[in-house]
Amino acid sequence: MLSKTINNLEKFMFFGISGSILGILIYNVFHYDQILGYDGEAHSAYIDNFLNMFWPGRSTRLSAELTYEYFSPPLPYAFPAFINEVCKMYFSSQNIYEDCRVLYSFTNMIFQSILYIFTLLIYMKIIKVFTNNKKFLNINVLLLIGIFTANYRTISMLRGEIYVILFNSILLYQFLKLFKNSFEYDKSDLILSGFIIGFLALSKQWAFLLFPSYFLLIFLIGDKNKRYKYFKYLSSVFALGFIISSWFYFNLYLDYGTFTAFNKEPVPFSFSNQPLSFYLPVGEEVMMVFTKPIRPYFLNQFFPVLYSDLWGDYWGYFTFTSRALDIGRNQLLIGDYLARVNIFSLIPTLILIIGFKRSFRYFKQRQTNDKNYFIIYIIFSVLVSFFGFMWFLISYPEPSGDTNKATYIIQLFHLLGLLGVVYLEKLKEINKNRYQVITILLYVVFFHNISAMMSHFPLQNHLEVISEFLK
Repeated sequence: MLSKTINNLEKFMFFGISGSILGILIYNVFHYDQILGYDGEAHSAYIDNFLNMFWPGRSTRLSAELTYEYFSPPLPYAFPAFINEVCKMYFSSQNIYEDCRVLYSFTNMIFQSILYIFTLLIYMKIIKVFTNNKKFLNINVLLLIGIFTANYRTISMLRGEIYVILFNSILLYQFLKLFKNSFEYDKSDLILSGFIIGFLALSKQWAFLLFPSYFLLIFLIGDKNKRYKYFKYLSSVFALGFIISSWFYFNLYLDYGTFTAFNKEPVPFSFSNQPLSFYLPVGEEVMMVFTKPIRPYFLNQFFPVLYSDLWGDYWGYFTFTSRALDIGRNQLLIGDYLARVNIFSLIPTLILIIGFKRSFRYFKQRQTNDKNYFIIYIIFSVLVSFFGFMWFLISYPEPSGDTNKATYIIQLFHLLGLLGVVYLEKLKEINKNRYQVITILLYVVFFHNISAMMSHFPLQNHLEVISEFLK
């Protein structure tokens, strides 16, 4: 009887949340413009000059003089650049560059929304395979991964992180199949995984934080035959990924003397690059996390800013970005609402922490089931991503802390979300009452936080431009 009740409740919650996610995505497409996002003008300039990288007779390098996002890999810009070129070829307008920008912004938000939906579906497939569940649709994926407010800013902006989480979900599934099949594979697996690694490298430099953990697993595989198969597989797929993506990074090296160029110079790594308050939140402003979690409060304090940006809108890019202070809505009230968001979000945060902590038991169980290497990989990758992001913030210190954005490291939170989903799936088997209480609480948190996931800018003029384009 209890199992039937839980199943019915899960169906109700699944369709409620999935419908809401679809509604959020549609709403944001019509109420946001990608020029309002992080470094929007620089990303737009990248698209305007995209063909400089590929047009015959032109340089295969994107100069820093054209855009200060020159160091960003090109794949996320390919679709909007295509729309931009088609628009300029067939659209007659007195303000053609701006109108084409509006058109590719609109279509790219739709495209990235589709990529996000596919990512969630792949996560569901991963959980189905890992847990041997007969059901494909999984409410826990939506409750612990679809709940991140930062997802919806990432989708709405012109950025590569949405490609990182999509390609990483596919790569995770490929390696899960490898572990499930006791390290047996065929050529199609090699080719697909190699291409995905190449696409990850061409999506965002943050993707490189996902790669080391695959090699760390080599030292944990006890069976020599399996270790050899795994090493052979790993060598092949990363060699193919290198062939696909290395051209871009060699160009960076030839132009700027480093494979991982950035638009500012790093300083020698030292913990003293950042003040003590960066590492250990101190002072009266710390409590502003739960009273007024918007800038400039608790400036450059790592954990308070990252937490407030993950669950809320600390930097205000959905409400009061400096590019549109005159049109952003709810600016006077948003701080009080986001304070409640941060309080409610303590519940999913606790589940993520518990899921991460419980996952360490798979180290002891790895010899009994090869699938457990999948969880161990995620643990390693969470740690590498976290400390890699910390290294970046320490090596490129900003007094304002404005490089500390949850979007930059959204892959980390998705990995934590997967560990949390595995924990909930196990809890469902051993304590259904507790599981039901937790899922209801997460459901309440999701709907309380919905407004933070939505743009607070007025209806944009996308439809006007599109109607003119179609005439």
